[in-house]
Amino acid sequence: MTNAPSFSSTTTGVFGTTPLVLAPPAEDIAPAYEYCRAITRTHAKSFYFCAQTLPYRKRLPIYAIYALCRHIDDLVDTTRNASREELTGKVEEWAEALRRVYDGRTFPAHPILVAWADSLKSFPIRYENALDLMRGCLTDLDEKDVRFGTFDELYVYAYRVASLVGLMSSEIFGYTDDSALQYAEALGIAFQLTNILRDVGEDARRNRIYIPIEDLRRFGCTEDDVLRGGLTPNFIELLKFQIRRARDYYREADKGIAMLSPDSRFTVYLSSRIYGGILEDIERHGYDVFSRRAHVSTIRKVANFPKLWAEAKIRFR
Repeated sequence: MTNAPSFSSTTTGVFGTTPLVLAPPAEDIAPAYEYCRAITRTHAKSFYFCAQTLPYRKRLPIYAIYALCRHIDDLVDTTRNASREELTGKVEEWAEALRRVYDGRTFPAHPILVAWADSLKSFPIRYENALDLMRGCLTDLDEKDVRFGTFDELYVYAYRVASLVGLMSSEIFGYTDDSALQYAEALGIAFQLTNILRDVGEDARRNRIYIPIEDLRRFGCTEDDVLRGGLTPNFIELLKFQIRRARDYYREADKGIAMLSPDSRFTVYLSSRIYGGILEDIERHGYDVFSRRAHVSTIRKVANFPKLWAEAKIRFR
């Protein structure tokens, strides 16, 4: 497993405190949210589709959360010629810039930071969660040697890059019981396991394997089987097991939806069902995760929307 390096002590702090945010100039706020909205719409079509069911005042900070996550992920994933130290330094710079937003030391300059500063006036998103997410993104630095020996190791990674998004989003959704956060964590794990299964082929072509090695061995598969793209009977059984595991987390996460504010419950329910649909698409296409990328089409999302709306109305009334 690739270990994400720790940040320097200059980026640790402001944990769990009330942010002293300087309000950004009013004329910068709308363009900043539009910048974040455009990133979300372009790169996270399912996420964006579901976010449209939120009230407008909650929709905007959700865009800001996704835009920051995407920016950091792209920073790590696309700067291929930089050294580990250089990339870590770039992410540290963002962590420190975000910390200054929380400290109220400077007016934010980047549109994403402007949107965060405005969001923090209404929603208590914890700085430590954003920082830990950045650390999680650094796990992929050694892209030629991404391996996880055990599911416990993978869980830590999935928590950092996905569950933390759910925890931050929960502060925007609103909740009536702190135990809702443990279910937000479970949903993040379900989402990341789904992403891993969707991207098996793409990751293999980059010499990345996110399925735990202990699971490969359990089903009689090797790393070479994955890297070669061999859809063997053993590998199909492995995929079935991974799908069952992901669905277990979806079921666990469902328990927390009723704890959310009423105006956010359907958004989370819809997100869960759309992402779960990726697993169904993998099954429909014979578990071929090497030659195609599983997805839920816009037509299918729209077609299923009334049914899911009716289900949610009955389930969470």
